[in-house]
Amino acid sequence: MEKLINEEIAGQIKELFAELNQPVEVLFFSKTQGCETCTEIEQLIGEVVELSDMVGVQVFDVESDGEIAASYHVTEAPTLVIAAKEGDQLVDYGVRFLGAPAGHEFTSLIHDLLMVSKRQSDLSDDARSFLAGLDQPVLLQVFVTPTCPYCPQAVLLAHKMAMESDLVQAEMVEATEFRELADTFNVRGVPQTTINAGAGTVVGAVPEQSLVENIQKSLGR
Repeated sequence: MEKLINEEIAGQIKELFAELNQPVEVLFFSKTQGCETCTEIEQLIGEVVELSDMVGVQVFDVESDGEIAASYHVTEAPTLVIAAKEGDQLVDYGVRFLGAPAGHEFTSLIHDLLMVSKRQSDLSDDARSFLAGLDQPVLLQVFVTPTCPYCPQAVLLAHKMAMESDLVQAEMVEATEFRELADTFNVRGVPQTTINAGAGTVVGAVPEQSLVENIQKSLGR
């Protein structure tokens, strides 16, 4: 089978993975019918895992492994959950990919593995203070396409917020794979970050403080 990650890119990833300092586990929720990209995603994650002993993978079927999927609030396939591994336990920070992390979003995947391994978001003190004060759940859905060069910036910011707060779940959503969901939130350009199922919408890759302000508005603050 032909490799999806060529030798040059694999070498670059290995260099980055030298910074991994704590184990990370990728949970891949697939399904046997109606998932055009599942086989490719499973191969891609398998090739990434081969590049470091600090990264592992577990593969589940969103239907036959329904209880496990529900425990991670996963309802769609393909979905990737990037979790921390603490001994025999997995810690879910709410970092998600719905659809293939392809094109520019492959960068997001690699950066997320590094972030979760380091167990720190690198957000500003102001953003961390705001997130520490949350008292209700926040769902950030960042709609992207693989060819969008600005999308990883929006995805990584949302994932950093999920990393920082147990009340935040952040999903990269590949708009062409999840067309119905994209249509539900009237996605016409990417990146688009939808907050709490339409309570707020941010179009474009915005600075950290701008996303914080939009979350505040969505929560009625």
